[in-house]
Amino acid sequence: MYPAHMPKKKSRTVWSSDLGDMRKIGDQPFQAKSLPPNQQTAYLHRETKGRGGKSVTLVKNLMLSSVEMKALVKILKATCGSGGTVSGNVIEIQGEHREKIAAALEGMGYKVKYAGG
Repeated sequence: MYPAHMPKKKSRTVWSSDLGDMRKIGDQPFQAKSLPPNQQTAYLHRETKGRGGKSVTLVKNLMLSSVEMKALVKILKATCGSGGTVSGNVIEIQGEHREKIAAALEGMGYKVKYAGG
């Protein structure tokens, strides 16, 4: 027997749309389209701020879907023999690897520019 204050129904009705569960969309950054490599310029930065003096190479300004971004990070980590991650639309590779990353990206068809220190 159920207590008087507890509803008998265990499930609740959830509104949905043709787009699916709209509650999950807010967690992912929106990207309109991925551009081909020959139409993009990757900016390579070196940063040590807030990392205990250790340098990190940042790859910025790429218009890629999250799946393509993760695939690119995997390739760059293997190329550099280092760890890394995607943070928003920025790829972070541990260590100073701008030359290796530039060579790899240019080999894929991206234009590369060095920025920052």
